[in-house]
Amino acid sequence: MQEGKRYVKPDKRTGKEGTTYEISGRCLIIRLNEELDHHNAIQIKEKADRLIERNHVKHIIFDFSGSGFMDSAGIGVIMGRYKKVIFIGGKIAVASVNSSVDRIFRLSGLYKIIDKYDSVESALNHLK
Repeated sequence: MQEGKRYVKPDKRTGKEGTTYEISGRCLIIRLNEELDHHNAIQIKEKADRLIERNHVKHIIFDFSGSGFMDSAGIGVIMGRYKKVIFIGGKIAVASVNSSVDRIFRLSGLYKIIDKYDSVESALNHLK
């Protein structure tokens, strides 16, 4: 995938656009336009892992602007991607997190290892 290109996975269950993936430099932006839960965790994990390997991704930003919910499977997706990039000096960030998802991040302790930003652009500026 070339820089600036997007991969869009349509959500056939609802007819809406699903999760999108964008590469910016060595940063993968995962825009969640659906809930990050046990229904889609495996597909998001597998697609992200392929993009990480093919594009030598160092940092990952999860954009929650289109998602209002995350469960323990979502925590697993984020932790698994964290373990992939931490060994090469990479970081994980989240952007546009609502109060419900923010509470899950706080209670799980994820904010100890993951930075939170107001927007994807803000996260990109700090990670590059």
